[in-house]
Amino acid sequence: MALIKKPVTGMKDILPREMEIRDYCISVIKKTYAEFGFESIETPCVESIANLTSKQGGDNEKLIFKILKRGEKLRLDTAESEADLVDSGLRYDLTVPLVRYYSNHQNELAMPFKALQMGNVWRADRPQKGRYRQFMQCDIDIIGEPGNIAEIELILATTTTLGRLGFRGFEIRINERRLLKAMAAYSGFPEDRYSDVFIILDKMDKIGLSGVSDELIESGFTPQMRDRFVELMEGLSGVSGAAEGAGASAGDKLSYLEEKLGSYVEPGVIDSLREIIECVDSTKSADFKMVFDPTIVRGMSYYTGTIFEIAMPELGISCGGGGRYDEMVGKFTGKDVPACGFSIGFERIILILMENGFEIPGSPVKKAYLIEKNMPAARLCEVISEAQKERGEGNQIVITRMAKNKKFQKQQLTEKGYTEIREFYVNPRD
Repeated sequence: MALIKKPVTGMKDILPREMEIRDYCISVIKKTYAEFGFESIETPCVESIANLTSKQGGDNEKLIFKILKRGEKLRLDTAESEADLVDSGLRYDLTVPLVRYYSNHQNELAMPFKALQMGNVWRADRPQKGRYRQFMQCDIDIIGEPGNIAEIELILATTTTLGRLGFRGFEIRINERRLLKAMAAYSGFPEDRYSDVFIILDKMDKIGLSGVSDELIESGFTPQMRDRFVELMEGLSGVSGAAEGAGASAGDKLSYLEEKLGSYVEPGVIDSLREIIECVDSTKSADFKMVFDPTIVRGMSYYTGTIFEIAMPELGISCGGGGRYDEMVGKFTGKDVPACGFSIGFERIILILMENGFEIPGSPVKKAYLIEKNMPAARLCEVISEAQKERGEGNQIVITRMAKNKKFQKQQLTEKGYTEIREFYVNPRD
């Protein structure tokens, strides 16, 4: 039986050129986040299936790569259900492992705890461009900070990092889950169906308000509920072009909702959003814009407050997101602890940089030494000694034998970024 050359469907091999860019980005990310006080941690890629299926991950719980029990615990002949076969799975994100980590080590951690976690996650999703079944996530989280200083620090740290990677003119779109609930309550939707409303609202950028209106009726909501909701969104659009994130300022949009929703929205929610937006705008170092977008929902069911996304309008894609999840720690410890996190879409960032021909700034000079075959030891030592001297000066030197097709060999080296190619023969030539 022949071995299979291709990687598992939805996974990919990473070539050296991409690996260089990935390593560079990881170094920038870690250095920048450290400046904001985030500490690196690591969690196992395998988690208990009970944790992964605790109704915290939304639709991602349908995409878990599950792992069979091992050894004597695996009894195929007597198994009656999946629970008899499976006890763990590959993590689908880094937030559930982080909360489990915190619940185990909280007495050893300084509060508030500012965590940086980078690692692969796995989802049995449909593969597509820039989206694989194994991919790296890059998360920062603050646990134990109840005020919106957490959101402000997370946004500033993330946007500073993106700026240092060369991104300009992007947007941080922000919303609040409690504001979404207030909009749903104002429109008369039953509370037990808020999640259905939010799923439909989340499609606004793809199907528009008319499409949202049609889907609300198709989902069984009354015309009265639909009309009140559409009227609210049309009024908001009239104020500021809400769905497009254009027009009047975030403050105008928030003022409109504050007046319209009245007692439906919890006290302090809108003021907190205003403060986050104003503080970030006045202290940011990167080139981006804060946009209040009432159509942002975020799919994870664990979000309880502020939610945000990184949008790159010119590319028409989102490159990360996050939010507040104050009730998740309590699922493990029995006591709620405030928590908020932000995740960079690492794979999409890498894809964009690769497609734009990104060059790593400050890269060492790359030189190739081509040596003639059958070179005696004494001459070989001379060449290697010279290479070592160059390496000591910070240059990158590769030593390789001359190929028969030297022209093609040099072409390949040039494509890899080797700007100087030297030839060394058995007998030195002038």
